[in-house]
Amino acid sequence: MSNLPGTEGPPNSPAPAAAQLQILATEHWSLLATRSMTYTESFSRIGMFFTVLTGAIISLALLAQVEHFNQTFVGIALLILSVVFFVGLATLGRLAALNKEDARWVAGMNRLRHAYLDLHPELERYFITDSHDDMKGVLTTMGLMASAPGSRTIADLAHGFTTLPAMLAIIIAVVGGVLGALVAGMLGASEWIAIAMGVVVAVVTIAIASFLAQRSFFRFVRTLETRFPSNA
Repeated sequence: MSNLPGTEGPPNSPAPAAAQLQILATEHWSLLATRSMTYTESFSRIGMFFTVLTGAIISLALLAQVEHFNQTFVGIALLILSVVFFVGLATLGRLAALNKEDARWVAGMNRLRHAYLDLHPELERYFITDSHDDMKGVLTTMGLMASAPGSRTIADLAHGFTTLPAMLAIIIAVVGGVLGALVAGMLGASEWIAIAMGVVVAVVTIAIASFLAQRSFFRFVRTLETRFPSNA
């Protein structure tokens, strides 16, 4: 009876295939549970941000009825929206980290699936997920079927704007744009200049967030340990 590479026991006492399958299945379920926790934290973080954002908008609406958009209102709005902006950036950073963790767990499950096929190669035709632990295999298992990391295609760009981090980044950019417009207004800028300043701040925020997210992702891809590449 053959054993998986690296699973040989002491001499004359090889681990039976049934025991190997049990160990692999236990690890597989552990990774599934960890992925579930990752998703739960992602949605909790986003829900927390939207709670803060909603509370800030309601507070500013009530304050505007009292202060009538005077300097006191602008000062308080700057303080509240700065907090919202910070919470949004922190949420975006944590969400990016959780996505990388999720990709690592998927790579681990692909590696275990490769072990299943080493034991029973005849089962390969029944799997719709991948058994390679490189980024191509991870994307295939996730159902993204995207191009190789580092390429630039319209499909990849379109998919990027539909993800939770992209949606969150756009909302944060809008908050940053409002902050920029308020600051410009406090400094005596005209209405159109304040609006232009807000647009510029929003666009710059999105650009910086996209650049940092891509750099972090490709750095993660380079550090991802691959034992069973797709092209092997």
